[in-house]
Amino acid sequence: MFEALTDRLSGVFDKLTGRGALSEADVEAALREVRVALLEADVALPVVKDFIAKVKIEAVGESVIKAVKPGQQVIKIVHDQLVATLGGDGPPEPLRVAGEPPNVIMMAGLQGSGKTTTTAKIANRLTKTDRKRVLIASLDTRRPAAMEQLATLGKSIGVDVLPIVPGQSPEEIAKRALQQARLSGHDVLILDTAGRTTIDEEMMSEAASIAQIAKPGEVLLVADSLTGQDAVETARRFHERLPLTGLVLTRADGDGRGGAALSMRAVTGLPIKFLGAGERADALEVFDARRIAGRILGQGDIVGLVEKAVENVDRAEAEKMAAKMAKGRFDFDDLEKQLSQVLQIGGLKGVMGMLPGVQKMKNQISDAQLDDRQIHRQIGIIRSMTKAERAKPDLINGRRRARIAKGSGVEVVEVNRLLKMHRNMADMAKAMGKGKMPFGMPGMGGPSPEALKQLGSGKALPGLNPQSGLPGLPGGLPGLPGSNKKS
Repeated sequence: MFEALTDRLSGVFDKLTGRGALSEADVEAALREVRVALLEADVALPVVKDFIAKVKIEAVGESVIKAVKPGQQVIKIVHDQLVATLGGDGPPEPLRVAGEPPNVIMMAGLQGSGKTTTTAKIANRLTKTDRKRVLIASLDTRRPAAMEQLATLGKSIGVDVLPIVPGQSPEEIAKRALQQARLSGHDVLILDTAGRTTIDEEMMSEAASIAQIAKPGEVLLVADSLTGQDAVETARRFHERLPLTGLVLTRADGDGRGGAALSMRAVTGLPIKFLGAGERADALEVFDARRIAGRILGQGDIVGLVEKAVENVDRAEAEKMAAKMAKGRFDFDDLEKQLSQVLQIGGLKGVMGMLPGVQKMKNQISDAQLDDRQIHRQIGIIRSMTKAERAKPDLINGRRRARIAKGSGVEVVEVNRLLKMHRNMADMAKAMGKGKMPFGMPGMGGPSPEALKQLGSGKALPGLNPQSGLPGLPGGLPGLPGSNKKS
């Protein structure tokens, strides 16, 4: 998300920081470019005007022009205003599910916005993260198989689903869901309402009627971020008829502009509570204004990356691997686990988008080099090895390489690349076991463009730190320097 805007703003700020001193004309010229960048990102015009006006008040003055690093000062002002536009400097607003059960969450939105999938994602999050007992119910009696879809999703994540009773109206289903949630002792009830392709009076009346029956503590509007300003207009019109408490933007991973996210809060006054970024049940990200602003300005989001690592990596298994690597041992089973961890926390592109400074290297790295299919092929090669070969890579001679390549459906050259990658990483593990410090220790900055290219091509990288890395990832990401767990 925000890739196009980040690229434009990075270019503007590179010009500013490249100068030792700034005139008022320099700052105003930069702000004109920021204005164009925001408009091209599909941010609503009134929001852009207000944003630029507030930044200009702060940025054009003696305190900035005469600052030791005026360019950095302007970037900070823009960053702070981005935070304010996205929702403020405070912590993300939690869901209101701490009252007397059952706490009701009502999902609203147009058809195709991702309501049903988001319902399952929120239920999954409440169950696994907040340890709540959740019941989900579909009130969509119009869309074919809508109820069956939610039932399937609920079963896949282990969440209770209200049984389907044919012929009931949405209002009757809402009453039955409330009764079952009370009788069964559920903490949270999530109601997935019906949508339409466009806003109409019938849909809004039905939604208002359900809200009156269920008295939800949260009424979340689910909007497709790819629709840009249409999503903003949808939010405004829903808010006129429903007591909305928050917004969820779906398909954020496919939105390179981000105009909807930047406009939503300013236009509706409602907080964005979550971003949907993928089809998986755990692909739901809490919206944090400060961290999103950092991503927009190319500063990365290490906190978000650490959170993903903690959520997706087994701590006991990670500590076991760390102890093994401390003794200088690193086999193909270990490499497979590390490759799988990269996929679990968002894949190569997802990880790169959260690392500071990587955005500036983007033009030097092709999409093919950051294609997760390469990691899947590498895992396939490892799984084509015997147990003995994975434990003792030195056993793999020319004949075995040919067999492994045939078994995994790749050329022998790809097997050779993976062997070289493993050998280099194993050498670093040995060096760490002996107390030596390989290149790429924490605090030495992000990976070089060449390092990222090597990861995409299956080559070993010089940035691996086998004993540190993100919490839960003792080896860090393959070839990427991590952050020290103690810091």
